[in-house]
Amino acid sequence: MEKGEVSELIRSPSGFHIIKLVDVRGGEEKHVVKQVHARHILIRPDEITSDADARARLERLRERILGGDDFAQLARVHSDDKGSGANGGDLGWAGPGQMVPEFEEMMYKTPLGQVSAPFRTQFGWHIVQPLARRDHDNTEEFRRMRAMEALRQRKQEEETEAWLRQIRDEAYVEYRLEG
Repeated sequence: MEKGEVSELIRSPSGFHIIKLVDVRGGEEKHVVKQVHARHILIRPDEITSDADARARLERLRERILGGDDFAQLARVHSDDKGSGANGGDLGWAGPGQMVPEFEEMMYKTPLGQVSAPFRTQFGWHIVQPLARRDHDNTEEFRRMRAMEALRQRKQEEETEAWLRQIRDEAYVEYRLEG
């Protein structure tokens, strides 16, 4: 029902009712997050590939992409991220906190469709291409996470109480009165 609306006649075990919705409080809390759909290529420095070599390889790959080569094909062949590399570097939709801060910053500040300059994270050297941005209604997932956190908190409190009871039960206390 909408605010101010009057219901049809409703029958219940306690009689007949007509309901008018006067006001609504505590409405639906929306939880909207900004997400980016991006793809990337990762080169990890190792015993064979130095830090400078990894960066130089990514600079060459970036130049090829800007020259018209297919990003997805280059990611399949060159990316050290096997999971996304097999999908053409596609990372899917990512929201705040899902990527390391350096990656997230570059993903958000690079214009759509453009390829970032090579940048370093704890995983190695990357180039990233944001494909799309959206405001995603994350309300259901947010509610689920909040409910799970409340359950986890309650379970933790119950376990702490049980542990304290056990310690008290196992404690041996002897009173001696010196006389």
